Amino acid sequence: MRVLIGGGSGFVGRELTRLLRDKGHEVTVISRQPGPGRITWGELESHGLPPCDGAVNLAGENVLNPLRWWNESYKKDLFSSRVDTTKALSQAIAASPSPPHSWVLVSGVACYKPSLTAEYTEDSDWTPFDLLSQLVKEWEAAAFLPESAAKTTKQVIVRAGAVLGRDGGAMKQMLLPFWLGLGGTLGSGRQPFPWIHVSDLAGIIARSLEPPANTEAPPTSPQVYNGVAPAITTNYEFTKELGRILRRPTILPVPEFVMSALLGSERAVILTQGQKVVPMKTLESGYQFKYPDLTSALKQIVGS
Repeated sequence: MRVLIGGGSGFVGRELTRLLRDKGHEVTVISRQPGPGRITWGELESHGLPPCDGAVNLAGENVLNPLRWWNESYKKDLFSSRVDTTKALSQAIAASPSPPHSWVLVSGVACYKPSLTAEYTEDSDWTPFDLLSQLVKEWEAAAFLPESAAKTTKQVIVRAGAVLGRDGGAMKQMLLPFWLGLGGTLGSGRQPFPWIHVSDLAGIIARSLEPPANTEAPPTSPQVYNGVAPAITTNYEFTKELGRILRRPTILPVPEFVMSALLGSERAVILTQGQKVVPMKTLESGYQFKYPDLTSALKQIVGS
């Protein structure tokens, strides 16, 4: 299978590329920089879709980039880096004389309203309620294929939680303060913390790329999978488990107002609030998680 990955040089993209190549598939990355095994976004728009059996978009500016202030310029980059790249890929697929059989967008769980009690599955209704949920709406809408293209190309949306792994993502910023004994709960600590190990997110994407099992035309609306581990965890439980595995104290909570001051209130909600997200359709699809619980995931990441 030939797979085209937008944003394939990032944290999740590297893991997905490794997994696909290990399975014998051929991977081409769409990147801002040209190079071997790559095309640029400009080349995609000018030359159209290269021959491929599956396409994925992972591109997007890091929403928790500690080097960027939360301002209008940054917010614009968050939208354009996701919506514009997704639109470029979906339009290239729709215009291709030999489109791929599968098209996968990885978005986020920010579409679900934070709650201490509500549980969300892929079937849960939602409407935008803040900036980040509006981003998810526009991002996913940009992936929709016209009906003519949707008859031949399976559309999949994977809504990912916080992606945990050894080589990047949320853990990269967390590990140093925890090693120094400065780790602690964020805000109240009671908020749910939907997460997934990067290996499992790559596994769900790879499974979604497989051609439809039957010869019938795929459904014209996207199949949605929640890319989160089955174990529902709170920020307090995550903090205490990471501290236990690292054998470090976790006694320095970070109040919500401090997070808002550091990150901006619209962005801080990612860490100070959360949603109980259930991967119902993901499990029903037959995907078996390598890291279904926090202990197994954190032990693999920190090498205990």
